[in-house]
Amino acid sequence: MKVALFVPCYVDQFYPQVGIATLQLLEKLGVTVSVPENQTCCGQPMANSGFAYLSHGCDENFVDSFANFDYVVCPSGSCTLHIKDHLRAEGREDESSQIRGHIKELTEFITDVLQVKELNAKFPHKVGLHQSCHGQRGLGLSQMSEVVAPPFSKPEQLLRMVEGIQLIELDRRDECCGFGGTFCVTEEAVSVKMGIDRVADHIKHGAEYITAGDMSCLMHLEGILRRQKSKTQVIHIAQILNATTR
Repeated sequence: MKVALFVPCYVDQFYPQVGIATLQLLEKLGVTVSVPENQTCCGQPMANSGFAYLSHGCDENFVDSFANFDYVVCPSGSCTLHIKDHLRAEGREDESSQIRGHIKELTEFITDVLQVKELNAKFPHKVGLHQSCHGQRGLGLSQMSEVVAPPFSKPEQLLRMVEGIQLIELDRRDECCGFGGTFCVTEEAVSVKMGIDRVADHIKHGAEYITAGDMSCLMHLEGILRRQKSKTQVIHIAQILNATTR
């Protein structure tokens, strides 16, 4: 099985430790991983801002970088969803289609493809899980609370395999954090208020850490936590699943 790691640009620039933890985690699970050196942004920021026509170069480069792999794994629900729904390289529809059908968010890949039943991980802390919107509502990584159906959560399923972790119960377990990509720029006041509410729910229930599958959401929440001088920290789920000591 040929697996490539797609590292989102904001992870590469601001949180490289998340990319490293993802690579280490996959290797611990027995996966041989390639990291194409020419990969760049997937084009999501431009497309979400109404400038999809400017992202054609990103599409071409993505196909060049990832066309020859069985799976592309990404530690970000939003970037994964963008590629799955929007990747189109002109004249290369077969390659684009193959990538769209085989790109997987990290926890999705571990649960659905690798079908991991146990992890060698230890993280003895109280943790709140933020269910990022793109992962939950776009990729179906967890059940939405408004749906009358049995609950499930692939990220939570993996976190419960971690020794010593205490997952807290939130009052609003699938509420948006307010980041929303460019939404946090165009609607700053609303975005911040939503983030404050999201942080308050975690702090109310004693979270030492807030985790998620999208570092973009966590970056938004981290800014609020820092301004509040809170001791609660953010951590990507890959870092917890890869942790042996803390």
